[in-house]
Amino acid sequence: MRYVVPLVLTLIGLPLWAGQFDADVVVLGEFHDNPYHHARQAEIVAQVQPSALVFEMLTATQALKHVPGADAATLEDAFGWRDSGWPDFAMYYPIFAAAPDARVFGAGVPRLAARQAMTDGVAFAFGIGAGAYGLTTPLDKQEQEAREALQMAAHCDALPPDLLPAMVDIQRLRDAELAKMALRALELTGGPVVVITGNGHARTDWGMPVYLAAAAPEVTVIALGQAESDAPLAGEFDLMETTPGVDRPDPCLAFR
Repeated sequence: MRYVVPLVLTLIGLPLWAGQFDADVVVLGEFHDNPYHHARQAEIVAQVQPSALVFEMLTATQALKHVPGADAATLEDAFGWRDSGWPDFAMYYPIFAAAPDARVFGAGVPRLAARQAMTDGVAFAFGIGAGAYGLTTPLDKQEQEAREALQMAAHCDALPPDLLPAMVDIQRLRDAELAKMALRALELTGGPVVVITGNGHARTDWGMPVYLAAAAPEVTVIALGQAESDAPLAGEFDLMETTPGVDRPDPCLAFR
C-alpha cells in the first residue's frame, strides 16, 4: 500500500523554529504504522541533514546492505524488508531519501540476542559495555512495576506474569542497543545523528536517551514523541507533536 497524506500537526509546548532539533543526536519517535509520523520524520531529517541515520527497524547486518541514493524498490529488496514484519517500506523510504548521503546504521536486536536476554539476562545479551549503559543496575521497583504493567497491557493481559521481567529486559536491551549505535554513528561520522524508533524507546524518562546519557553524558540529545489525536502518549519527551490517528484492527483479537 502506498500512502499519500497531508501533514497535520500540533506542537505541544514549543514553537517550530530552525534550531529546534539542534543536538548531537535527534531521536524521532513514532507509531510504526502511522504514515503521518513517518512523513514528519522525513521532514525533520530533510531539515537536519544528518551525517547518520540509525534505525530500530534494521539490524547492523541489514544496514550494511544500504545503497546510498537507491530507489525504494532497491532498498526494500536489499534490506529484505518484506520479511521483516515492519509496516510498508513506502512509509519509511522518504526518510532515507531526505538525507541520501547519510550513513545508515542498524540498531535492531537480533532474535538470538533477545532470547539470551530472556534466559541469561540483559547484561549478558548486550555483552561488553553493559555496565556503562546501566544494564548491570536493576531498575528501581516503581519503574520495574510500571514497565511490567505496560508489557502486560501491550500483550492484552495474555502473558504469564513470570514472563514480564524478561520482556522488560528485552526492551532495556533495545534501548541500550539504540544508544550504542547512535554513539557509534556519532563517533564515525561526527554527527548529527537521527534515530528512527518507536515512541517507547524515545522516552526521556526511561527510553534510549537514558542509556545514552549513562554512557556519554556530554552528548546532547533531543527526543520527539509523536502522539495521535485520539490517544494520549505515555512518557516524557523533549518535544511532543500530535497527528491524526490511523484505523487499525483490534490488536487483542489475536489473543482471543
